[in-house]
Amino acid sequence: MTQTVTARPVEDRVTLAALFVGFLRVSLLGFGGGLVWARRIVVERQRWVDDQEFAEILTLCQFMPGPNIVGITTCVGSKLRGLVGAVAAVAGFILIPWAVGLSLGGLYLRFAHLAVLQNILGGLSAAAAGLMIATGIRLLMPHRSRRTALLFAALAFTAMAFVKLPLFVALLGLAPLSVAVEGIASARAS
Repeated sequence: MTQTVTARPVEDRVTLAALFVGFLRVSLLGFGGGLVWARRIVVERQRWVDDQEFAEILTLCQFMPGPNIVGITTCVGSKLRGLVGAVAAVAGFILIPWAVGLSLGGLYLRFAHLAVLQNILGGLSAAAAGLMIATGIRLLMPHRSRRTALLFAALAFTAMAFVKLPLFVALLGLAPLSVAVEGIASARAS
């Protein structure tokens, strides 16, 4: 049971401070990966973009170099307030994680040999994987043809997990095929 979330009207201009704080919140809550929290804050809580727009931004960011979440932050900030919005969003997103990351990285290097630390990090990585899977399932929901979307999600997973193809190669192969299948399905529906 998922609800379709619609974006705010264009007239409700988002402030730079709201972008900064929104993405600061994403970075503070998103340890291990901010995609889950970015979607929750940007789509569900703030309604800056809708489900479909978020899925399209994520798709675009999959093709861009660098971390997807930074691309999403840049795209959402730019969509809402242009270049200055992108700067505000990215600044909010990276401020605390850089400081925390550098501090924790130094501590980790000092105590990496401790078994308890290795066990904690193993548990955290499993929890982060679960959050990513849940977000992936939610991203499938706005599609008209959920079966087709699920099929291509499974094909992409298989290509990367078992065939060991890089993400870019899997997307280059599956994207045109999925567009063709969706085009055929739309033509039949018409």
